[in-house]
Amino acid sequence: MESKNLDKAIEIYSKLISGEEICKKHPDNGPLYDEFYGNAEVYDIVMNMMKKMNLSLYEYNDSLYITAGEGNRVFGYTNDDMKKLLGLRLNKELYLCYFIMYMTLLYFYKDSSSYQFREYVKSENIIDETSKYLADITKKLDVLSTDEVEQDSFKAIALLWDELPAVTGNQEGDSARASKASRAGYVKLVFNFMSAQRLFVENADRYYPTDRMKALSENYFEEYRGRLYQLLGGEEEDA
Repeated sequence: MESKNLDKAIEIYSKLISGEEICKKHPDNGPLYDEFYGNAEVYDIVMNMMKKMNLSLYEYNDSLYITAGEGNRVFGYTNDDMKKLLGLRLNKELYLCYFIMYMTLLYFYKDSSSYQFREYVKSENIIDETSKYLADITKKLDVLSTDEVEQDSFKAIALLWDELPAVTGNQEGDSARASKASRAGYVKLVFNFMSAQRLFVENADRYYPTDRMKALSENYFEEYRGRLYQLLGGEEEDA
């Protein structure tokens, strides 16, 4: 192993782990992109480091991105971490936010047969999608009370969503503030988090997916689509 190749691999790793994107067209780190794909030893070192650190590396539009692997407690978020970030207390509140994230991914990207992304999403779109997917579950819960449903389940999510007003006060869906007081408020909580993770760019109540979002959708989402169902079944501790 040549020391200069090791140095290049470490440089690529350090930039990615610090949140930078390595882009072929970037004037500063463009050469690192070329080094990654043009030097087999550098590529192997970087990929081995990713594997050892339980990180996943994705490419989209001539750019490299990384995300924490499943169950990564160092670089990922636990459920408790997510509750603190979103200002939540109960599992059912957190799982509702997970479900809203899932609906958002579905809204943009349904399968690998087409890589066409919608241009943007608005809160009202995800409110409608979430309501549609939970409607059938809600119909079956008329005879159940909240106390009879485990909070780590789709039933708990459906009951919570059904009890929420669409909006609060005079606010419309896309102008609602992030809160647990309404469906629009929950969607706003999720959108704020996704924006902070550089998955969205917001402009005039429209949320545009970034290349990072597209990279995650095309790669990670296709591989782990069914994981949400296991998570909501109470089988997993980490997000």
